[in-house]
Amino acid sequence: MRTDDDTWDITTSVGSTALFVAAARALEAQKPDPLVVDSYAETFCRAVGGEWADLLDGAAPDHALRTDDFGSHFVDFQAVRTKYFDDYFRAAANAGVRQIVLLAAGLDSRAYRLDWADGTVVFELDQPRVLEFKRQALGGHNPRAERREIPVDLRDDWPQTLRDNGLDPNQPSAWIAEGLLIYLPADAQRELFTGIDSLAAAGSHAAVEEAAPMDAAAFEAKREEERSAGDENTFFTLVYNEQHEPAAQWFGARGWRAETTPLEDWLRRNERSVPGKGSEAATMTGTISLVSALKE
Repeated sequence: MRTDDDTWDITTSVGSTALFVAAARALEAQKPDPLVVDSYAETFCRAVGGEWADLLDGAAPDHALRTDDFGSHFVDFQAVRTKYFDDYFRAAANAGVRQIVLLAAGLDSRAYRLDWADGTVVFELDQPRVLEFKRQALGGHNPRAERREIPVDLRDDWPQTLRDNGLDPNQPSAWIAEGLLIYLPADAQRELFTGIDSLAAAGSHAAVEEAAPMDAAAFEAKREEERSAGDENTFFTLVYNEQHEPAAQWFGARGWRAETTPLEDWLRRNERSVPGKGSEAATMTGTISLVSALKE
């Protein structure tokens, strides 16, 4: 069960969800026509080994990511989500932004696989043990920008820590909160947005993935289903069914020009199937939107 001061590594609690997502990106890369290729996703999975290596080798046919009713849709979800944020960062870089901030960086490999302009600094904020695993797993690889690890809990005073590590709030920056907001209560979501706004100069960009809350009774039923199956600390027992305020509305009221793209629309635009209504995958994808904003 989550607590206000809980912590984790890459194989436990919230950290394990980053590994699950990396495995989905690795499976996408194995397709004959992948939408995106993140070669480092496989590196992370093989660094952990066990079921994660078996999954990529086809030796775990019963794994959740190999199922037709959920796994295939989840892999598609991660593919289009990755493309959305990759495109977002390319646009920010082309606009001259040289400060990139990955909030809850997890196993995001963009510092290594995107083409960054000279002088770009990528700030990666996450739990200390998550960053330690990432550093060790990618020890033989060189990032394409200056990469600064910032071990910090996003429930603490991360804006000051970020400034202490060299972020210049007088220069434009580009921010991402991918796969993060659902793991924060509403108050912490508000504080996260406030921190971004306080450090973002005019010309800054922000992009977030958000999820509208589920019906409370349905959410509690899903939590109990996980507990009864012995799957506590897999998903529903880790997330908060809360939303402070839709991101486009919050940023829009503070001088940002924001655009919201429902995930189902983005799936269709990228020629990936939308889960059928009533399915477990639809419960997930139907609530999610991708938002990008420019501070004017």
